[in-house]
Amino acid sequence: MINFFRKTFVITELEIRKIFHDPTEVFTRAVQPVLWILTFGQVFARMHVMQGHGNYLDFMAPGILAQSALFISIFYGIAIIWERDLGLIHKILTTPTPRTAVVLGKALSAGMRTLPVMVIIYLLAILLKINLSWNVLNLFGVLGMVILGSMFFSTFSLIIACLVKTRERFMGIGQLLTMPLFFASNAIYPLEIMPDWLKVVSHVNPLTYVIDALRAMMLGQQAQFGIALDFVILILSTFLFVMIGGALYKRVIT
Repeated sequence: MINFFRKTFVITELEIRKIFHDPTEVFTRAVQPVLWILTFGQVFARMHVMQGHGNYLDFMAPGILAQSALFISIFYGIAIIWERDLGLIHKILTTPTPRTAVVLGKALSAGMRTLPVMVIIYLLAILLKINLSWNVLNLFGVLGMVILGSMFFSTFSLIIACLVKTRERFMGIGQLLTMPLFFASNAIYPLEIMPDWLKVVSHVNPLTYVIDALRAMMLGQQAQFGIALDFVILILSTFLFVMIGGALYKRVIT
């Protein structure tokens, strides 16, 4: 077991080094959430569309953080296809490293890639006077959920990459999934105002539970589903997808 986690962290370290080779990636990925908060968020805050749910920017900030985790992670699988084309996967598969350790290591690195965006969103919240909770336990909880959410969506992305095997198909499916996942969640509007059919969809959408936990911890309020349940759902879902990803990993070269 110790050897498994050691190999997992080696894969994570190798992936994180790529960020230091191209630090501009951090800033380019931060542009989208900043634009959402500065434009969409401030416009809708002035329209007073969230009566009974407090300030709209407060409500929206956790949703945009979850959106960033989704958008960064959902296209992570394309790196697997690039690695196959460069012959790197063949080299990894010749080592005794377990496939699940490779998948888990890459998932952890996806979580690390989201953290700079989290810092930027918190700094923006300070500038816009968004009422966030600065409780230390809540901050660690937000950190954990951001990493966990990124791990889930990056592993989901890896599974898609193993199945479709080409960049063109992967990009098409990735673009097809991101918007429905985002808009069929409670990121920018509460579940209560959704039509009944969309409520059903949102309850099977993992992003909904990521946002529910983030909103509770970032704003210091009660979670709609319960923070414990949110974490349990994401942990079990991520574990299941890591197992599936490990089983499918070799298929990307066949």
